[in-house]
Amino acid sequence: MALREIIFLPEPILRRKAKPVTKFDKELQTLIDDMIETMREAPGVGLAAPQVNIPLQLAVVEYAEDEDDEEAEDMDAPPKPKKLYVLINPEIVKKSEEKVMGIEGCLSIPGLQGEVERHEAIQVKALNRHGQPVKLKVDGWMARIFQHEIDHLNGILFTDLATRVWKPREDEEPVDLD
Repeated sequence: MALREIIFLPEPILRRKAKPVTKFDKELQTLIDDMIETMREAPGVGLAAPQVNIPLQLAVVEYAEDEDDEEAEDMDAPPKPKKLYVLINPEIVKKSEEKVMGIEGCLSIPGLQGEVERHEAIQVKALNRHGQPVKLKVDGWMARIFQHEIDHLNGILFTDLATRVWKPREDEEPVDLD
């Protein structure tokens, strides 16, 4: 495994629709492992292949459901394990009518945050790292992360959807989804 370089705006690949993955070979498995390592090192909770200069419909997401849940601050309870998702050729097949605003950031647009409205819950159809079909229902923060990463695969950045964008103050914790 190796760390991949995360590219930044205005790199043109970030604005293009990525190509579907058609070969599930050793090269793809290496790319997936590298992307997972790069995402963890960044650190982020998601990373799309175009962000490492690869124009493929591939994203990785790793997040613990209660990671930011203030009610889950029971110090005696063991932390919930993070779930790792590999999404290949993902497609949102169902969206909740309910939408929620939230603050997002992006590893490819460092130093900026924005307020973005997203569907509260979505259903995603994709292939896993072995080419097997998966269907996932996610909501809350996980749904936001999935939508953010799938947008990357379509050349859409959070700044395109944000109602407002700002530079966080030095005392503000940055929010990097990927």
